[in-house]
Amino acid sequence: MDELEVDHVELIRGRLTDMVGDRVRVKANMGRTRVIERVGVIMNVHPAVFIVEVDERRGRKSRQSYQYVDVLTGTVELFDPESGELLFDQAGQAEER
Repeated sequence: MDELEVDHVELIRGRLTDMVGDRVRVKANMGRTRVIERVGVIMNVHPAVFIVEVDERRGRKSRQSYQYVDVLTGTVELFDPESGELLFDQAGQAEER
């Protein structure tokens, strides 16, 4: 991974650290035409992953972890749940709000 990519990952992690407790809509490409969309709350930010707690059926909650690199590559996209606005562009830069 070159230095530029590392900088982008750090920017993503920094922005998500500021968003802990915020609701987001996550769209994750799981491969083989399987795309999962969920709405949840960013719970924790760790050095390599961030955790989103999502509402499941019957009032249950589950936690999903995603890598910052997946946000950088577009495998995982984060949206504002109310406006539907994309939070990070394809280069992992935070969109202006």
